Amino acid sequence: MTFLLLIVIYVAFIGLGIPDSLVGTAWPKIYAELDLPFSFESFVSVIVFTGTFLSSLLSARLTAKFGAGGITLVSTALTAVGIIGFAFSENFAFILLFSVPLGLGAGAIDSSLNNYVALHYSARQMSFLHCFYGVGVTVSPYILSLVLESEYGWRGGFKIAFAIQVFITVILLCSLPLWKRANTAEEKKEYKPDKVLKISEIVKIKGAKIFWFILISSCAIEFTCGVWGATYLVEKKGFLADAAARVITFYYVGMTVGRFISGLVAKKLRPQSVIFIGQFLVGAAILIIAFSGFEILSAAGFFLVGLGNGPLFPNMTYLTPICFGKENSPSLIGFHGALSSISIMIMPALCGFLGQIFGMEIFPIYLGALFAVMLVSLVFFGKRFYRTKEQAD
Repeated sequence: MTFLLLIVIYVAFIGLGIPDSLVGTAWPKIYAELDLPFSFESFVSVIVFTGTFLSSLLSARLTAKFGAGGITLVSTALTAVGIIGFAFSENFAFILLFSVPLGLGAGAIDSSLNNYVALHYSARQMSFLHCFYGVGVTVSPYILSLVLESEYGWRGGFKIAFAIQVFITVILLCSLPLWKRANTAEEKKEYKPDKVLKISEIVKIKGAKIFWFILISSCAIEFTCGVWGATYLVEKKGFLADAAARVITFYYVGMTVGRFISGLVAKKLRPQSVIFIGQFLVGAAILIIAFSGFEILSAAGFFLVGLGNGPLFPNMTYLTPICFGKENSPSLIGFHGALSSISIMIMPALCGFLGQIFGMEIFPIYLGALFAVMLVSLVFFGKRFYRTKEQAD
């Protein structure tokens, strides 16, 4: 039963990933069709991630009341509504409207399932969980790369993504009995799920702020690449939209591969070591993106960003109950999700506005600044936690 439930959770994370890469990859076609400034994608991002922020902040309370299975089901259905709404939107107002369910659905799934896996499974399973998220975010740009220049266009790609989300929603509906049995057999034995910390209590937890800076900068890099990578390639490098979509597919493939490798080496390398190794790849990758003008080199650069940055979030999530205690984990992971949502709401939007003013050549410079913040934060994190006696086995 535990293994079957884990498979369901993996499938749910595929559904979490599918919407996240749709809008950014399709945006060069969307803003051209609707005759919009390319920076208007920032408004979409702000609405999506405001919803993600709110649902992440409430995830501990909602999960305690309705259970992780119920929250995951409803949230996935919400993202499906948002996707099909985009597909039929004829103006920017409707795109903004259907951005709301996209955001509300994503935040609750992320925080609820991250906490569940952190408490009940291993570091390897946590990395594999986020590997399946990588599968989801890889599927979308791949689909779009096939249809963007065809008669179906970006709307056809969104309709295909909607069909996948509906299929996943049906799987989650059928899995509800598994969640009920798991709650009685496991959850109540290991921790008290009804403990919900206030924000004032969370901010007083020693060492938590270091986590926040790492997660904020990592998520900013991840989503800035996803939101603006294709636009950068079209506007600055002169790529066609379908070629840009292919390159961004490699970015998400890199993220997926990085998380898969992280899961494979979880028993040999501590999560901290995996995180630090990844940062060397990210630094080199940003330089490649800045100076490459060919599709294959650009694809390699984006692939390496995903490969290096991808394992960070699942490993930091797994470390949360280890560093701060299982009793604090539900509220902390929910709060981490909320803070990450603020980051991915503000930082990609800021990149878009700067790109509109200074040109999209600002994109790799912006990534470099975010990387510097993350690297400094990781150094402080290493000094505080690397020698902890608790092992993430």
